[in-house]
Amino acid sequence: MEISKRILIIFLCLFGSASIARAQDLTFGPGNIYMQSNARSRSISPENHTGEKGKGGMATTGSSQVAARELGLGWKMNPFETIKAGTIYTIADAEGPGIIRHIWMTPTGNWRSLVLRIYWDNEPEPSVEVPLGDFFCMGLGSYAPVNAQPIAVNPGSAFNCYWPMPFRKHCRMTVENLNKEDIMLFYQIDYALTKVSKDAAYFHAQFRRSNPTTGGIHVLLDSIQGKGQYVGTYMAIGVKNEGWWGEGEIKFYMDGDTKFPTINGTGLEDYFLGSYAFVDPHKPGRYAAYSTAYSGMPQITQPDTAFIAGQWFGLYRFHIPDPIYFKKDLKVTIQDLGWQSQHRFLIEHSDIATVSYWYQDEPHRPFPKFPTKALLEAK
Repeated sequence: MEISKRILIIFLCLFGSASIARAQDLTFGPGNIYMQSNARSRSISPENHTGEKGKGGMATTGSSQVAARELGLGWKMNPFETIKAGTIYTIADAEGPGIIRHIWMTPTGNWRSLVLRIYWDNEPEPSVEVPLGDFFCMGLGSYAPVNAQPIAVNPGSAFNCYWPMPFRKHCRMTVENLNKEDIMLFYQIDYALTKVSKDAAYFHAQFRRSNPTTGGIHVLLDSIQGKGQYVGTYMAIGVKNEGWWGEGEIKFYMDGDTKFPTINGTGLEDYFLGSYAFVDPHKPGRYAAYSTAYSGMPQITQPDTAFIAGQWFGLYRFHIPDPIYFKKDLKVTIQDLGWQSQHRFLIEHSDIATVSYWYQDEPHRPFPKFPTKALLEAK
C-alpha cells in the first residue's frame, strides 16, 4: 500500500469521526455524545415562549400566578397554556438552522380532538398533521406505557418524542383544539441551533383513517413524491368481527411500482414484529401487551380475552435500524384480513387509523383534507 494512502487511513481513523461531528452537528447522538459541538441549546415552553437565551422564567402573570402569588418572579408562574375551544395555538416559532431533539407534552381533554401540525421553512402546508394522541401512539384516548426509541409515554400521560427534526430556515408548530371545552397543555420543545447537512431530509407524519375499510384495504400513504425514507407506523384498529383479525399484508409501492409492490409483508402481526395472534403463551386465550424499542402493542381494550368483536388495539413499528428508502415516490397499504370458518381468509370491515412517519426532501405534496372532529372520533 502506498505511504500516502496509509497516512490517509490513519488520519481518518484518528480524526475522521470528530471532524464529521464538528462539521455536521446534526450527527450528534448517543454514539458520539462525548464529542465537542458548536451547537447552542434552546428550549421553548410556557415559561419561555421564544426559546431565547436567558429568557426563561421571566413571566409575571400566567396560569399559576395565584399559586405563586407569595413567591413572585421565577417561581413557576406559567407552567401551562390554556387553548380555547375551537382555536389554534402556536407552541413553537423558531428560526433556524437547527434541529428539534425532544418534545414533551401532557394535554387534558380528548387527545384525538387535538391536532398537531408542524411547518418547515415557512411552507404554507404542514409536513406533520396528526391527532396529538395518535402521534404519540395513544390513539385510543387512554394511557398505556410506551417504551420505544422515538416515542415514550410515561405516567400519568406524559408524551415524549425523540424523532430528530432538522430545519434550515424556520420551524412553526401549532396545536388545534377541536374539543368543545378549553384544554390545558403543558409542553417543552428542546432544540439546538446548529448546522444542518445538505443531505438532511425533513420529518413528516400523516394521519389516515378508514371507518370501515373498503374492499379490505387501508391506505396509509399515497401520492408521496420525492426522495426519502419511511421510518415508522402507528395503528389504532377497532375489530368488528369475532376471531383472529391480523392476517393482512402490508405493501410498499415505490419508485414506479404499479400493480405489485417491491416490499410485501406476510401479515399484520408479523409487520408489528409479533407472532401467533399476539396470544400470551402463559395465558391461553388472552392477548399479551408488549412495548419494545422498535415495535409494540401497548394498548388492548378490555376485556382482553382474545378474538372478541368490538375490541381495539394500538400498535407501533419503527423502522430505525431498517428504514425503507424511496427515490421518487411511495405508496403504502395494508390489508384488513382475518379468518372465518373452515380455515378460510375473511375480508374484514375494521376501523383502522394510522400515522405514517417518514423523512423526505421538500417541497412535499399537500396532504389530503384533514378529517372533521366527528370523523376523528373512535366509535
